[in-house]
Amino acid sequence: MDFTIIFFLGLIIALIGVIPPGLLNMTAAKISLKDGHIRGIMFSIGACLTVFAQTYIAAIFARYLSNHVEVVEILQRVAFVVFVLITIYYLFIAKSKPKQNMTPKIRSNQSRLFHGMFLSALNVFPIPFQAYMTVTLASFGWLEFDRISIISYVSGASMGTFVMLYMYIFFFDKIKSRSFTSQKSMNYIIGTITGTISIITLINIIKDLNL
Repeated sequence: MDFTIIFFLGLIIALIGVIPPGLLNMTAAKISLKDGHIRGIMFSIGACLTVFAQTYIAAIFARYLSNHVEVVEILQRVAFVVFVLITIYYLFIAKSKPKQNMTPKIRSNQSRLFHGMFLSALNVFPIPFQAYMTVTLASFGWLEFDRISIISYVSGASMGTFVMLYMYIFFFDKIKSRSFTSQKSMNYIIGTITGTISIITLINIIKDLNL
């Protein structure tokens, strides 16, 4: 199959996967509002570098993951713990910090890059998601598991993630004068999102235990 088509398949699938408000896109918007547009983009680039690695791993081990449900179950449990901790931080710790009058220390572009890579690494959901999607595409004959096809798909997935993160940055920059884009409101939004993800993950874990 044409590598350009595979690239755009990866782009579209990743684009759709990042459309719902999530930890990465909301954090990218928050950083852009707080530290500036460039640092928001640097965070997004860092996140996409990790997405590239995650999608590559998912594509390589797609058949293995689909045939070994216990691997996905382990990832679910790890993700549950991580998102519970993040939820607690944003809902109960971050909002309680006293406002300081001193000029805030602006992080460097490099630190935001690594911040994006680290936060994206905590989000393990792209691995089972992309593993399922690559197996599905392969079943339709749209994707082969040779190196060039995988790189094309992974590159498209990374680009799709970046496009959606940038759209969030652009959207929140346009409405930054609105009250719900304040520091406290953004913390509540991120905390609510991660809390919802934690609940959904817990429900899935319980369902798996009852099977």
